[in-house]
Order: sequence, then C-alpha cells, then structure tokens
Amino acid sequence: MTAAPPPAGAPVLHLFCGKIASGKSTLARRLAAAPGRVLICEDDWLARLYPGEIATLEDYARCSRRLRGVMADHVTALLRSGLSVVLDAPANTVGARQDLRRVFEAAGVAHRLHFLDLPDGLCKARLRQRNADGGHAFLPSEADYDRFTSLFHAPGAEEGFDLVVYPAR
Repeated sequence: MTAAPPPAGAPVLHLFCGKIASGKSTLARRLAAAPGRVLICEDDWLARLYPGEIATLEDYARCSRRLRGVMADHVTALLRSGLSVVLDAPANTVGARQDLRRVFEAAGVAHRLHFLDLPDGLCKARLRQRNADGGHAFLPSEADYDRFTSLFHAPGAEEGFDLVVYPAR
C-alpha cells in the first residue's frame, strides 16, 4: 500500500524492515542525507549505552525494549517540531511495527515503511563481508542470523503501512 506523498516539507517518519545485513542502515543513511531529516540509529545507541552487554538475542531484546521505550517520546517530539526522522531500528515483527505506528500517529505525521526484501543467501553473504570488515557495532554469526530471522515477519498489506519495497537486485 502506498499513500499519496505528504506535502513538501511535511515531516515523515521513515521506518525499516529487513533481515540482518539486508541494507537497512545503508538506506537509512542515504535517506537521512536530505535536508530536514535526522537519523537515529538503534545499533549506535545500543552499542554506546550497553557496551559489552549485548551478546544474545535476549540481551538485544531487553536493551532494545528499554531504548525504544525512552526514544518513542523523543521521536514524537522531533516529528512534531517539523523534522523528519529516519529511524534505523528494525520493524521486523508485527509487534514492533504496531509500537512504531503509535509514534507517527501520536505525532500526526506521515510515514514510510521501507522493506528490503532480500533472500537469506544474499543477506548471509553480506553479513560475512560486514563481519570481516569489522565496521559494524555488532558482529552476529550466521547462527544469530538464523535465530533473528526465525522471528522475522514481512509486512503485509493488511497492516496498512505506506510500504516502499526494495526487491533484491
């Protein structure tokens, strides 16, 4: 589902859905380069707030939940002030997307859910390269990838998001 674009200059909350190493952060940085947009990257905040504390899926879930609880009001305030927010945090489950819906609805702004729809093989190859390069805050293994992906749920039209799909190329 794609809604009409918001008026020029109107704030938008940009959200991202995609498996690990699908390119969410790369796309987020590209989108955030436009004027009037601020990038908030969950991985950067988690790495700085909880250094050395996130080693398992359970650790990530606990820390992410705490961060998102605090960030929701902050993101809403940024949107209400007229800034667009590029929120580089995975909207990979129905529950996560429902939580994020409350943010843009509370702010009364438009949204875009950017869905990077890539196959596991490509994501795993990118993950291996990303881990070898060492430039990311977290270095999940392929087993971690499989565990996180088991919880992944692609967005469906019934959820009613303004969806922008990026298929594998």
